[in-house]
Amino acid sequence: MSDAEGGPGEWVLLTYRLPREPSAPRLALWRKLKRLGVAQLSDGLVGLPADARTREQLEWAAEEVEAAGGTAGVWSARPATRAQERAVIEPMDAARAVEYAEVVAEATAARALEEHERVQALRRLRAQMRRIERRDFFHPPGREQARQALADLTGSAAPAEVAP
Repeated sequence: MSDAEGGPGEWVLLTYRLPREPSAPRLALWRKLKRLGVAQLSDGLVGLPADARTREQLEWAAEEVEAAGGTAGVWSARPATRAQERAVIEPMDAARAVEYAEVVAEATAARALEEHERVQALRRLRAQMRRIERRDFFHPPGREQARQALADLTGSAAPAEVAP
């Protein structure tokens, strides 16, 4: 998310440390961060492109860490170079591309299902697509393929039964 001059954009970072035991808070935090689509910068340091939503989400995660007996901080930062920023963005894009490819594969397979099952698959895949798009900050090419696969599946489902 580069700025208007073409330089690296601003990122919001979460630095955290949680006790090893109990493991439940560590697992809950890991799941939350995975749902958010963070870039894992190092142990105990993750980042997201900065906006009001991502900043708020990482602030909530920091509060959860502290409530579990850990320490956490939320920071704003800007990579020193575009190359550094690209090194963070590329794995994020690759992860989303895999998720979009799964949507394409599942939507393609669902076209062969019976009508009722196809409608159920479409609803499930739409929800999955919304979750992926919430953590897709840079829009890899697979995004449009996944959208098209859902549109094709929508066309093959009974119009009366399919609600967006």
